[in-house]
Amino acid sequence: MTAGQRDMAISRFDVLIVGAGHGGAQAATALRQRHFEGTIAIVGEEPEIPYERPPLSKEYLAGEKPFERLLIRPPAFWVEREVEMLTGRRIVAVDPAAHVVTTADGETIGYGQLVWAAGGHARKLSCAGGDLAGVHSVRTRADVDKIMAELGGTTRICVIGGGYIGLEAAAVLTKLGKQVTVLEAQDRVLARVAGVALSRFFEAEHRAHGVDLRLGAMVDCIEARDGRVAGVRLAGGEIAPAEMVIVGIGITAAVEPLLAAGAEGGNGVAVDEHGRTSLPDIWAVGDCALHANPFAEGLPIRLESVQNASDMAAVVARCITGEPEPYHAAPWFWSHQYDLRLQTIGLSAGHDREVVRGDPASRSFSIVYLKQGHVVALDCVNATKDYVQGRALVTRRAIVDPARLADPAIMLKELGAAHEYP
Repeated sequence: MTAGQRDMAISRFDVLIVGAGHGGAQAATALRQRHFEGTIAIVGEEPEIPYERPPLSKEYLAGEKPFERLLIRPPAFWVEREVEMLTGRRIVAVDPAAHVVTTADGETIGYGQLVWAAGGHARKLSCAGGDLAGVHSVRTRADVDKIMAELGGTTRICVIGGGYIGLEAAAVLTKLGKQVTVLEAQDRVLARVAGVALSRFFEAEHRAHGVDLRLGAMVDCIEARDGRVAGVRLAGGEIAPAEMVIVGIGITAAVEPLLAAGAEGGNGVAVDEHGRTSLPDIWAVGDCALHANPFAEGLPIRLESVQNASDMAAVVARCITGEPEPYHAAPWFWSHQYDLRLQTIGLSAGHDREVVRGDPASRSFSIVYLKQGHVVALDCVNATKDYVQGRALVTRRAIVDPARLADPAIMLKELGAAHEYP
């Protein structure tokens, strides 16, 4: 062990935050805002200090926003607030009894309170050829830098996955003049996060922009030529030619060290309404935190969003500083594709009715999701007023006449007197 490693082995922080994304950054920021005076460090796998991930598949990939503008806070911010950045370190083990974590290089770091905000890793293809040169994910700056470096010699690109990441990447690559094929295994895009009407709208939009969008497309393997991607073979034997493949099939929660240490969970690490795990002095926030969300009827859920990461981090900071408050934030999301801005409030999973508000052909409309008559979510396309005014209907699970919801001449704020749950 070198002298530097010995120094690192005895380092300890009052609050150690694992993960340098939105959740980790917000946890540190909120602690200082709440006048926490103890030592704080953020441990991140990547070499960069905390930066925004959502623009990676949009403005950054398009070359419209330099990396410096993705930083959540400038470097001086962290120095001034005495938050130490331990970059390029991957935590592989947690010892909850000793209050110590271990990095992949064997370094150990002690903690008083541990905030796990490690997010997740891009899910890889399990088929043959999934690790070929030219197969990429969109999760980190390094991922997108690799894609950008290869675009000059690339004409045809296959995007596997019709979720937000896949569709956003397809929109950008199409605007860059590439021939894009999107392969979605289900019978519609955005099937996990939206209703049929929104799926059909975005399918039509991508096709209108020249994307070869294929539904029910099951991938068999990635074809190779000279060690690089040559195409994607589908289950029926057809090959979609491509010099690059972008995989957008979700993430796996980065919680292995916590589960190995005995934390409750599985698809994420289980936390209570304050973000506390089953292990002493260990908290979890963001993409990796399996929590009973009140907008999912109290069912355990992982939410992959900036809002969830930031709001959960603020709740944990309150608990650590002695003013506990349960997590009860309305989920919201957004996506940019072409000239379309999609804003979502609430969770539409399990809805039993969709009310289309406005004409999708106008490219400015909303979809209101109902469950047993209650408003549970809205998808708003180029309709910011609906998004802003619809929040109250979602948070109160209001009951509103569907005919009135469907009338764009009636402002949603005028429906504020709707019935609610007692």
